Amino acid sequence: MVMANAPTTLQEAIIHFQDLENCRAYMIALRWPDGKVRCPTCDKTNVDWLANAGLFKCYEKHPRQKFSLKVGTVFEDSPIPLAKWLPCVWQVVNCKNGISSWEIHRGLGVTQKTAWFMLQRVRLALQDEMTGGKLGGKIEVDETYIGGKARNMHKAKRLAKITKPGPHDKVPVMGILKRGGKVRTFVIPDNQGHNLKPLVREHVEAGAAIFSDNHHGYHGLAADFEHQVVDHAIEYVRGNVHTNGLENFWSLLKRGLHGTYVSVEPFHLFRYVDEQAFRYNSRKNADGDKITDGERFNMALSKIVGKRLTYAQLTGKELVRSSAE
Repeated sequence: MVMANAPTTLQEAIIHFQDLENCRAYMIALRWPDGKVRCPTCDKTNVDWLANAGLFKCYEKHPRQKFSLKVGTVFEDSPIPLAKWLPCVWQVVNCKNGISSWEIHRGLGVTQKTAWFMLQRVRLALQDEMTGGKLGGKIEVDETYIGGKARNMHKAKRLAKITKPGPHDKVPVMGILKRGGKVRTFVIPDNQGHNLKPLVREHVEAGAAIFSDNHHGYHGLAADFEHQVVDHAIEYVRGNVHTNGLENFWSLLKRGLHGTYVSVEPFHLFRYVDEQAFRYNSRKNADGDKITDGERFNMALSKIVGKRLTYAQLTGKELVRSSAE
């Protein structure tokens, strides 16, 4: 596990991680809880720390004997030091409405393009692996639509982007929320039943109590679940039947998208949704106690290992290259 004396505030984190030795101790405690550093190439412990170079060296005979603290994490191959990476992670996971690349650029002294790439790597780490099986108990299902408001667009842009009334030109996002528990989110192609109902069946235990609005995409769930519907044209709450938990999550999500990030391309939307889902799911621990900023930071750092995102993957250039080949 992560060190017990880890920072508890952003100010402490910035000061603490300016010292490479503190970064080393933190990353070792995170990645190798038994204190035995293992070579990422051969998995042996015949490793020593080269203080002057700021690297580890494996004394087994194989290529790439030297490796850094960032190897095998989302930070790999980045020239940005951990003294900037770790405060960046802290701000992403603990700023309720998110933090923009321009704020990271100004605060950490990196370019805006670099800050944007850093944030997308952190969002990759925050993605929920959907572990823990299916959700049971009382479940809310709902969808929302992400996109610019027509009244805020220039006429030329509005004519190009808004082709039909309603949500047709926006990106739908579906949410499944266990009341008092976690939310799972999915960016979907459209809001039709052939996209919505399979996700419900995949992530919710059969026989669970499901609450939704009267959207036609959820019709037919009563065959597998205790499905109750609230018609928002008439009411928003009927006793225990409502989707207010997910409405709260959508409010938090859109506050970040509209207020902090302003403009998000559909190609990257799922990353921003995953970021907000992580913050929402890490509000409280299993006992219902509020999670501190330091604990949430530790949770985020525990997810950085074994994940990689290159700039070509992020921008789609790798997909273009592979299709051309």
